[in-house]
Amino acid sequence: MLILCPECNGQVSDKAIQCPHCGYPMKILSNNRARIKPKRMRLPNGFGQITELKKRNLRKPFRVMVTVGKTDEGRPICKPLQPVAYFETYNEAYQALLKYNENPFTYSNNMTVEELYEKWTERYFKTASESSKNRTKSAWKYCDSVKKLKANEIRGRHIKYCMEEGTYTKNGEVHHPTAQIKNIIKVIFNNMLDYAVEYEIVDRNYARSFSMSKADKKEMEENREHHIAYTDEEIKKLWANINEHPLIDVVLIQCYTGWRPKELEKMKLTDIDLEAGTMNGGVKTKAGKDRIVPIHSRIFDLVKKRCEDSIAKDSEYFITTNDGRSTTKNCPFYYNRFNRGLREIVEQLGLNPNHKPHDGRAHFITQAKKYQMDEYALKRIVGHEIRDITESVYTTRDIYWLKQEIEKILAEIREYKET
Repeated sequence: MLILCPECNGQVSDKAIQCPHCGYPMKILSNNRARIKPKRMRLPNGFGQITELKKRNLRKPFRVMVTVGKTDEGRPICKPLQPVAYFETYNEAYQALLKYNENPFTYSNNMTVEELYEKWTERYFKTASESSKNRTKSAWKYCDSVKKLKANEIRGRHIKYCMEEGTYTKNGEVHHPTAQIKNIIKVIFNNMLDYAVEYEIVDRNYARSFSMSKADKKEMEENREHHIAYTDEEIKKLWANINEHPLIDVVLIQCYTGWRPKELEKMKLTDIDLEAGTMNGGVKTKAGKDRIVPIHSRIFDLVKKRCEDSIAKDSEYFITTNDGRSTTKNCPFYYNRFNRGLREIVEQLGLNPNHKPHDGRAHFITQAKKYQMDEYALKRIVGHEIRDITESVYTTRDIYWLKQEIEKILAEIREYKET
C-alpha cells in the first residue's frame, strides 16, 4: 500500500523506514500512532512499596508503604507513609516515596520510642559485636514503660525511671536492673537519641543531661570482672591432669595463644593450618579480627588432636564438644559450655575459684610480658590496637618473627616437661 510522504508528497510504501525521495523518517509516524504504555521502574529492595488498589472506587488509589525494619527472617516490615499514604497518580506516590527515602524521618513526627529503637538498631547492629548486640537486647527489656511514648516526648525522667524502676519478667521471676544494666540502658539512650537528633526527630538528647549516681558507679567498679592469670602451680596441675576433663586442653590452648573464648567458639577447621603452624580468627575489634596466631610448640599436639577429633565427628569447627544436652555428636563449642566446664575443672583440681573463661588470655599476656616478648608482637597476637604509625603502617612483619617471639615462653615450658 502506498502513502504520501508528509515532507515531499511523494508516494512511499507504508512499510518503508524512510522516504526514498527526501529521506524523511516514515517509521516515526507509525510509532506515534501506536502509543506504548511505558513500564514503571522496579523499586529497589528496602525502598518501599507503591500499590494500586484497583478493586475500590478511590479518588487516590495509589498507596505508599515505607520500610521500617526487618523480621528475624530478613523480610521487610512495611507501614503506611505518614502523614499521607494515598495519592491520585503513580508519579505523585513515587515522588513522595523518593522524598521520604532522602530523609526517612520527614514524615515521622509520630514515631514512637520503640520504632526509633528499631531504626537505630538496624544501623547499629550492622557493625556491633555479638556481645554488644546481646547486651543491648537484654537491657532494652527493662524499658517497656517508654516504648509506646512518642520519641519527641522522651525526657530524662522517663529514662531514669527505666534505670531505677524498670523490670523484666522471665519464668515468673521479676528481675530488677543491676548497676551494669543501668549503665547499658543509659548508653542505649545516649546513642539512640544522638541518632534521633541527627535525623531531626528530636531537638535535644535528654539522656546526656544527667549522669549515673555515685552509688551505681561504685557498684559497677566493685562488680567489674577482673581477670587473673594462672599460677605456675596451677599450670602444672592442668598439664598433669590433661586427660581428667575434656576441656583442660582448651584451657591450655588458650593459655599459649591468648584467644578469647568467643574466638575459639567461632574458629573452624579451615582456620587451622598445621603445616604452617598457625591459627586464624578473631572478633570484637578491627585489630582483633582476622589475625594470625602461631601455634606454640608446646600445644601443637593438642591443636592437632582437636582437628583430628572434629574431622572424625564430621564437624566444621575446630573445637567440637558434646555436653550431654545435644542429640548431635558435633555441636560447636559454646561459651556457656566452656564456663560450666571451667567451673568443673577448678573444683576438680582445686584451682583458684575466682578463675573465669577469659583468664587463659590474661595468663598468656602475663607470661608474654614476663619473658619479654616484643610489645608489637604481643599486640598483633592478642589483637590489640597498635597506635604507633611506624609499626602499624610502615613495618612489615612475617609469621616467622611472630613464631620466634611466642617461643620466648620456652623456659617455662621446659620446667613443665621435666615434671
